[in-house]
Amino acid sequence: MAKVMLIDGNSLTYRAFFALPTDMATASGQVTNAVFGFTSMLINLLRDHEPDRVVVAFDRPEPTFRHEMVDSYKDGREKAPDILRQQMGLVREVIEAIGIPSLDKVGVEADDIIATLATQARDAGDDAIVVTGDRDVYQLVEDPHIKVLYNKRGVSDYALYDEAGIFERTGVKPTDYVTYAALRGDKSDNLPGVPGVGEKTAAKLVNTYSDLDGIFGAAEDQTPKLKANLLEHEKQARSNLEMMVLVRDVELEVNPDELVLGELDVEEVDRLFDFLEFRSLRERLDEALGGALGGGGASSREVLEPELTRPSAAEAAKAVLALAKDRSKAKAQPVAIAPGWAPGSGPADHVGHSELDLVGLAVTTDGEAAEVLWLDRTALADDAVGEALVTLLGQAATEKKAPRVALHDAKPLARVLATDFGIELRRLGVDTALAAYLLDPAESAYELGPLLERYTDWQLSDEEAAPEGQLDLGGDDTTDSAVVAARAALATDRIVEPIVASLDAQGLLALHDDVEVPLVGVLARMEVLGVGVDQEELQRLNDHLTSECDRLRSLLHEDAGREFNTNSTKQLREILYEDLGLTPGKKTKTGYSTDAATLEKLRGQHPIIEHLLDYREVEKLRGTYGEGLLASVAPDGRIHATFNQTVARTGRLSSDAPNLHNIPVRSEMGRAFRKAFVPGANRRLLIADYNQIELRCIAHLSEDPGLVGAFEAGDDIHTATASRIFGVEPGDVDVAQRSKSKMVSYGLAYGMEAYGLGQRLGIPVGEAKEILDAYFDAFPKVKGYMDDAVAEARERGYTETLFGRRRRIPELSSGNRQVRMAGERQAMNAGIQGLAADIFKVALVNLDAALSEADLDSDLILQVHDEVILEVPKKEEEMAEELTRRVMAEAFDLAVPLEVHLTFADSWAEAK
Repeated sequence: MAKVMLIDGNSLTYRAFFALPTDMATASGQVTNAVFGFTSMLINLLRDHEPDRVVVAFDRPEPTFRHEMVDSYKDGREKAPDILRQQMGLVREVIEAIGIPSLDKVGVEADDIIATLATQARDAGDDAIVVTGDRDVYQLVEDPHIKVLYNKRGVSDYALYDEAGIFERTGVKPTDYVTYAALRGDKSDNLPGVPGVGEKTAAKLVNTYSDLDGIFGAAEDQTPKLKANLLEHEKQARSNLEMMVLVRDVELEVNPDELVLGELDVEEVDRLFDFLEFRSLRERLDEALGGALGGGGASSREVLEPELTRPSAAEAAKAVLALAKDRSKAKAQPVAIAPGWAPGSGPADHVGHSELDLVGLAVTTDGEAAEVLWLDRTALADDAVGEALVTLLGQAATEKKAPRVALHDAKPLARVLATDFGIELRRLGVDTALAAYLLDPAESAYELGPLLERYTDWQLSDEEAAPEGQLDLGGDDTTDSAVVAARAALATDRIVEPIVASLDAQGLLALHDDVEVPLVGVLARMEVLGVGVDQEELQRLNDHLTSECDRLRSLLHEDAGREFNTNSTKQLREILYEDLGLTPGKKTKTGYSTDAATLEKLRGQHPIIEHLLDYREVEKLRGTYGEGLLASVAPDGRIHATFNQTVARTGRLSSDAPNLHNIPVRSEMGRAFRKAFVPGANRRLLIADYNQIELRCIAHLSEDPGLVGAFEAGDDIHTATASRIFGVEPGDVDVAQRSKSKMVSYGLAYGMEAYGLGQRLGIPVGEAKEILDAYFDAFPKVKGYMDDAVAEARERGYTETLFGRRRRIPELSSGNRQVRMAGERQAMNAGIQGLAADIFKVALVNLDAALSEADLDSDLILQVHDEVILEVPKKEEEMAEELTRRVMAEAFDLAVPLEVHLTFADSWAEAK
């Protein structure tokens, strides 16, 4: 007696696709969630059930006999997304490579093929296991020979049903299942059932009257409503029954005895699994097949072992010059470099700080032969080596015959080279961390080890991960910094070719080469220069905030009638809800909430609420900006913040150490802190920002004539928008109408809907919806753009800016409505936010180059959102203003003008 496994290929592939995120993709951009999930399920089935015979049945795209019976069969079913259809061929390739037979037939469905084979297996005395997520096959179950392994959800949640299991699941025997289903209907196949007849009613009718003849014959005995529904929809139920009965005698070219595993194509499995980056699945498949693949996969990866040389300074200088000359040839592989940090330091601990303890550089001289040159700190300090490094790293960007350099996360090294050795990194060709970010901006980190294993057959080390706080490059506490750096350099060298190919395959190469990589140098120079601050003013602000915190703390104690720890949630909860008896809001796991949203709702109930909200705001300002900014002032009297390119999914820059992007701009205290940011002697700050860039991006992307026309006419956009929304002349728009219009316009850039608008404006959701509807009536192509952006993202699995920047949005395929709606908002704003981010980055790169070309002493020193700040000698003010305005306005050719607002000031706060 043989065990025959019959798998519904379409059903399992669909289940896998919707169970796994669509951001699962290879380095080349091939989405793999469906084929990965299907392959994983297939491996588990082979391992857990060890079938003697197996086949995967598929539906075909042509209409079946059921479509001929009912024209509307399966009408209304959503078209499968492109990224799912594209994976069906890969699923078949996996099946073929493993040697599993597959079947399909014109005119019938996979379920009919499975029903036929299951019947044949039963008749031959064999056992059949049907694997599917489709309940139609319940009708096949027959003890002891036919069972259903039903995929309930995800890729691992199965239930094996025999006759008793089907009865427990549905309330009817398998032989009665089709009658039960005919009454209930099947929405997925567009086969409506009898209204009012759900699972329980259907089961009761079937168990009482056996078949449809008996059920409709007894219609008079039912309640008036059920009787009417049965009589009115009898024809539909009988049609359903005919449609739902599976065909058990499909003419097939094979029988169950022939469904044996074919010859395993090991070479094709290796090729296909390498392409799909299924390294862990290969190991599992090998195990499931009893070692038939001959091992291999991740366990057989070779470990990078660099051939490290440690020359003297003189030898090092010659070697570097020779390398620079050799790699200056056209299309030469970039020179891969990695910094060596002193133990316990490095970017993981001191990102953005000039105190980085660089102890040497590892430079690949022959990546294929694993030859790496180590330049220790002594060599780096040598004049001849320094000159050689300038040739290798710092030649002018316009120099054609100059080597390109590859680094992983280049900016920290670029900053230290400039600060400690006066060498500017101008020949950066590839930054593998930036490349990885562009390929998948949703990752939280872009570490060398995982990237090496993703893009190559190598691994950094066969040792366990490095101790906490160390760079995970295969080192431990005793590992020489030179060896760790050499491994990193060699890993970078091995990653370059495949990761660049992946960028090219996804159309991201230009974004990497022309925007992100040049921006590394711009940001590094900004970090090195820093921004000047008035330390006395910062100290005065900090002292004031400390005093204010003390005052508010005293008021809180008076309000409470006793002293307590104002920062203790537990004690505060006791004061508010037990001692003072205030009305509690939402409840958390530990008790009633004291968060800001809850406290806002309690305003007016007791003076302690206002004092508490004020205290929290002041305390946050004191800790974050009072003490925080003072602690960040370097010995040169300037703050050297870090700017991050690989954090925001939209492509926007972020700031930390300290975070200068979060200094409040609207509050009085926030403006007070900006007053402490000042230029150097005999210089002024030039603050330049794009005026309403996001709204201009919306106008460009939507091509809405009303919006485009308002910008082209130079109208006040919020007044013009309010005029159209509220149906009044521009001159009659009041302050409230303009404010609402402004909120709508900016909210759209973030995918805001009626609920969010209502919250922002403090109005009912219904009123907010009316305003939104009026906006879309006034600017209909904006609504069209938003809808198209969501549809396109759902179809592709990602959004794409005009510069090619991609953002995967797996939330769009979530079964959770709230998560799915969040994904839709992301899809709406990704193109807008991403385009604005790309334009600003281009402007920074072009502005930096223009300042250098004009040989000005003006410097870019700070970037905050859509604002850039330059420090300008007074004698250069006119030239710097003209150049900045022109370069920023010409960064991208929008359908509407890019308007730039500029202000000269003696402090950041003075910007108007």
